Amino acid sequence: MQIRAAYRALTKQHHPDVNGGSREALAQTQALNAAHETLSNPERRAAYDAELAESKKPSAPKRTGNLSGNLAKEVHLRLEEFLRGTKLDVCVNDPANPGSNETYELIVPPDTAPGTRFKLSRSEPFGHGFVSVQVKAHPDFRFKPRGSDLRCDLKIKPERAAQGGTEMIRGITGAMLRVPIPRGTARNEIIRIPNEGLPKPRGGRGDLLVRITYRIEVRIRRVGK
Repeated sequence: MQIRAAYRALTKQHHPDVNGGSREALAQTQALNAAHETLSNPERRAAYDAELAESKKPSAPKRTGNLSGNLAKEVHLRLEEFLRGTKLDVCVNDPANPGSNETYELIVPPDTAPGTRFKLSRSEPFGHGFVSVQVKAHPDFRFKPRGSDLRCDLKIKPERAAQGGTEMIRGITGAMLRVPIPRGTARNEIIRIPNEGLPKPRGGRGDLLVRITYRIEVRIRRVGK
């Protein structure tokens, strides 16, 4: 309960909507979402605690030189890369290994959830590296991540909202999705499209949350002289 209350308070404080849509606020919100996903999932929480405890253990000295503690690094992926997977090079800058250019290939498999941590096996005696994949922050993204769910806006005519019907929207895979508009839909009402969000840690996908806004039509009437 304390974790949930703290999460709600912090996301409310740092939400981009109340911070002028700043990149920093967006990045902070995404980091909070990833932390909440880990702490509220018993399996991921246990794995995180085990890794944290392991990283705090003192390293035994070796004749080969000074040991470095486990390093942690974040990389940021585009939304579609979490679904289709990707491959990238991760550069490690370790103060305990100066002058060395450590580069490791990271393979992110398809359907990877945001916040997933990967373990890099570094050469002895430098221990391991841990890489966390997060959503790449961009203020112009049409989709706003919230955990495994995505949010977006859809502008419709007031007549459509009053009468109901169907609208189309392009999802993150590029496919066109049907958005059912119930009769009498109110402004800012959320319509949920299941399984069109980002991958979940335990499998499946989150939902796409479509916020309805009204398209204001401006008509110009010419007045004769």
